[in-house]
Amino acid sequence: MRKVWALIGSAIFFVVAPGTFIVLLPWLYTGFVPGSPFFGLEALRFAGTGLALVGLVPLVESFLRFALKGLGTPAPIAPPSRLVVTGFYRHTRNPMYVGLIAVVFGEALLFGSRALLWEAAALALGFHMFVLAYEEPVLGHLFGAQYQTYRAHVPRWLPRLTPWTPKPP
Repeated sequence: MRKVWALIGSAIFFVVAPGTFIVLLPWLYTGFVPGSPFFGLEALRFAGTGLALVGLVPLVESFLRFALKGLGTPAPIAPPSRLVVTGFYRHTRNPMYVGLIAVVFGEALLFGSRALLWEAAALALGFHMFVLAYEEPVLGHLFGAQYQTYRAHVPRWLPRLTPWTPKPP
């Protein structure tokens, strides 16, 4: 039953948080009508579409993983009760944030939108500050040595090419 509530909570948070940045704001900025492509290169629209689609994969998978493996949500008010170190978390400690920034940057290329470029930059800076000031200290407090080991092996932002495999306890 706990997984069901975690899935429901994650779905609600997904609509509210990422939904705001990847649907509502792009619609407000562009009306989903493409502007002139950056540098006059139509190929950037295709690259942007691909980047946005690729970014959705770790974003959605991480939300599901938090609910199914961590038994919680990505929302700070209902965090997972278990440290999640599987899936995309074996490559980067922040696949949700990396995925979300990739989606917004891809949308910027797709729509030729400077506003979306600024949004992607603001998100990157905001996420970095949030991770440093809140997330990492809280995870260190909650999960202690387990988190410190994970943190020592998996980078914060740029993904590892080979997945990290924790040693069994």
